[in-house]
Amino acid sequence: MGDVYSEVVQFRGNHYDFGYMQGEVLKDSPILYNRQKQWASKRKRHFNIDEKEAILLFSKIIPSMLDELHGLADALNWTMEDALREFGGYYVEYEKSGCSILTGSEFLIRNYDSHPGYYEGRYTIYQPTDTGYAVIGPSMQITGRTDGMNEKGLAMGYNFINRLRSGNGFVCNMIGRIILETCANVEEAISLLQEIPHRTSFSYVLLDPSGETYVVEASPRKVVARKSNISTNHFELLTEENRYRMNDSLRRQKELKKNQSDDLNVFEAYRILNEDEKEIFSSNYGASAGTIHTSAYVPKDKKALFAIGGNRMPVIFDFSRFLEGENINIKRIKGILNYDTPFINMGII
Repeated sequence: MGDVYSEVVQFRGNHYDFGYMQGEVLKDSPILYNRQKQWASKRKRHFNIDEKEAILLFSKIIPSMLDELHGLADALNWTMEDALREFGGYYVEYEKSGCSILTGSEFLIRNYDSHPGYYEGRYTIYQPTDTGYAVIGPSMQITGRTDGMNEKGLAMGYNFINRLRSGNGFVCNMIGRIILETCANVEEAISLLQEIPHRTSFSYVLLDPSGETYVVEASPRKVVARKSNISTNHFELLTEENRYRMNDSLRRQKELKKNQSDDLNVFEAYRILNEDEKEIFSSNYGASAGTIHTSAYVPKDKKALFAIGGNRMPVIFDFSRFLEGENINIKRIKGILNYDTPFINMGII
């Protein structure tokens, strides 16, 4: 058993200042050292980027992200190319993972399943003052988001499908960030996902205050949307993109269907994903498929719930109060995993 934690990062200001602040914090954090150590063997193959192409895409889709990357680069005394390579969410691939999502008309619940040794331990709450929507949710690759909700009540989570036959494009966590900062509702998010280039195959689950959930199946070759309240790690429409082995994904899908009902409230749904005995939560951390966090979002109330590990009461964030100018008093979210490897924010691994 291992005690772990996520730091709560909150900020109001323009994107350059947000990037600079994060860079200053990273100077005193083990995150960068651990990432460089982990990815040393992959750097030559996965980290070659076309700086001009990446800048062109950011300029077209979310130019404010270039400001944030400039802020990170300046704080760390890096070149812009270094910042794009490390934080741009373009070209770089990640370890395979699990993940399960269940939604209702008023909530989205998501298990993020991966290996603890790759988890950053950062829960971010950012309100831009230049452009873009305020967003709450856990980070990945510093600038990206594993899931989250924006000030309009659009909630998003994603599920890994396959990394074979990859293409040139953005990876999941940066796509998640772009969705949340630039899209006001599900329709806008679907349009964006149909336009943006995808590095690998993922399902993006979208819910807004209208109460209708869409699962967008996105690969480097094709993007399609369907209505569904359940998503695990396989496509229902683009089946040619699926992995050969889908047994656990199908098992979790079956369990979610068995526990699903129209009268579930957010806390009942949260327990389905977070309690060990429900058979959705996973402790398979060694295979990069253990549940690290359970997130829940309530678009109409602008509430966000978050817990690290299983059988945990969630921390509840009132995002609406933050949007009105109140600071969040929570500094750190603690949890326990049935695994000994710490998060990369906790010390040298």
